[in-house]
Amino acid sequence: MFNFKKTLNSKASAFFFLITVSLIVILASLGLYAFYKFSTSTAMSHVRTAAEIIKVHLTEAMASGTISQRQQFLQRLNEVRDLRSTRVVRAPVIDEQFGKVAKGEFQPDEIEKGVLRSGEPFFGLTEGNGELIFRGTIPYIATTSGFPDCLQCHLAKQGDVLGAVTMTMSVESLRHDAILTVIGIIGTVAVFMLLLFVLLSYLLHPISNTAAAVEKSVREALSGNFKSHIEKQTNDEIGQIADDMNRLLNFLDSGLGSINNHIAQLTERKPEIGENLLEATIGMVQHLTQISHYKLAIEEDESKIDIYRRLLSVLQDKFGETENSVYEIAHEKNEIRTIIVNNELNAFCRWCDSRIASYPASCRVFHTGRMVNGLIQQDICYSFRSQATGDNVKRHPLCFPILQSGSVGSILQLVVKDTDKGSIQTALPYIQTYLRETAPVLEARRLMETLRESSLRDPMTGLNNRRFLEEYIDTLVANVRRKQATLTVLMLDLDHFKMVNDTYGHDAGDTLLKELAAVMKRNVRASDITIRYGGEEFLIVLQDTAGKEAEFVAETIRASVEKMRINYGGIVLQKTISIGMADFPGDSDTFWQVVKYADIALYQAKETGRNRVVRYTKELGQEAATI
Repeated sequence: MFNFKKTLNSKASAFFFLITVSLIVILASLGLYAFYKFSTSTAMSHVRTAAEIIKVHLTEAMASGTISQRQQFLQRLNEVRDLRSTRVVRAPVIDEQFGKVAKGEFQPDEIEKGVLRSGEPFFGLTEGNGELIFRGTIPYIATTSGFPDCLQCHLAKQGDVLGAVTMTMSVESLRHDAILTVIGIIGTVAVFMLLLFVLLSYLLHPISNTAAAVEKSVREALSGNFKSHIEKQTNDEIGQIADDMNRLLNFLDSGLGSINNHIAQLTERKPEIGENLLEATIGMVQHLTQISHYKLAIEEDESKIDIYRRLLSVLQDKFGETENSVYEIAHEKNEIRTIIVNNELNAFCRWCDSRIASYPASCRVFHTGRMVNGLIQQDICYSFRSQATGDNVKRHPLCFPILQSGSVGSILQLVVKDTDKGSIQTALPYIQTYLRETAPVLEARRLMETLRESSLRDPMTGLNNRRFLEEYIDTLVANVRRKQATLTVLMLDLDHFKMVNDTYGHDAGDTLLKELAAVMKRNVRASDITIRYGGEEFLIVLQDTAGKEAEFVAETIRASVEKMRINYGGIVLQKTISIGMADFPGDSDTFWQVVKYADIALYQAKETGRNRVVRYTKELGQEAATI
């Protein structure tokens, strides 16, 4: 686990250690360098001064004739503190004047030879007998200044090198002092840095503790726990950060908890033990957003089938469910209709006993109005057939009622495999939310379809009305032309119907029309269209029927009406009917023209005695045109 506090302290310690070491190294280097420069400068100054004294003494000794006593003088100089040796060497120009070196005099070494040649002094440090020795070799330059001057005794020119004085002195005491001083400086700096580190550690302690607590709280918040509390260490900005962080955590905890509870109430989702509150809330909000978009989409769908298709598509995309069925309840007929099976329209019932179609009470969802959860108890519904596909995969029913007007209007069935039980069980609250949003939209579509159907149907006879024909005829004609089929239009009118209303009243007339509608429906197929065209006038469209077959149907209807007896208020009503016929597209390639021709044929039936069937001919059309 990442320890923010340990890392911050380690970084601070490492930083201060590096600064301390660097500062000590720099100060030690500067101190040693300074003492080196000071010691060499001091030694150089002393050597130059001593060399000048020796030069003056030698010059005076030469002038006074006591030059032979110079060694005693040089030996006395060696008694000076830290002065280790003093010697004088002659230059070649002196040897030429006075001869070779006398007894007791020194031969020049390599350094002295170099100084004699160049006339430049030499200064340097060397180690000797365990101590640091400073050596200085100073050239003796001929000059005319002073009295006595060098040229009084030497045959040389001004500026010639007459000799060199070499002196060595110990600087060990200076080095010792330098080392002690540097150690003192280092100790002082170390103590100061230690005190500074302690002070800074004291100042950093609340920062590192607060930072570690914030890091821990953020990590726990990311895992969904917002109940952490950060202890306030100081009353400055760091303490303010702790207070603000605690307020933020409390706000998030209460806010997300409230959001989660409200969303859970909307979706009826129960929180899981140990779940990440943040992730769960984000997930629920995303689902509700998607559900909102879904509702907007289905509200714009044109039909119930479009809504069912969108619902199944969403469930498949979101939850991976592929085996499904949608059923609708026809309460007026007490039956269940299969609408969609695995996205196929009007397919046969696949997962349930087929008896539910005619006996809805055998469907558990229908008679309880509650969800059937086969994920928990597979055999809860006896009508479910788990091996409908013939394979050996175990399946579980999950059936949802979709309520409309307080009763079950539709049923959504999901068939779940063993491998998908866990994911679908988790998704149940969201699936139910989708269905709750779908139910009112389906109810609105059902009411609209019922309203539309009522506007296309004659309320008294139950037959379709003329408006239905006007809306449907374009589709009908297009199908006939595509299949190159034939339609026969029958125009029917009760004979002397007005007399019934005038004699027995409109209730008797209405009863007669209802019975007539029943007779016509019994004598035509379900694919044929029976229309109450207006008053006592009716129109029948016989599909794929022409010639003799159409005449047979018309004659059957005429004969059935003639035999019809209606008891009404102690009297028996008996009427006949006249029928006119015309073919589409045989008589005309315009449907409404065919209707007009059938009406002409009906008029001919009325004119020629009623209670008969007359087929339209061109002669009838010409005769009608002359009237």
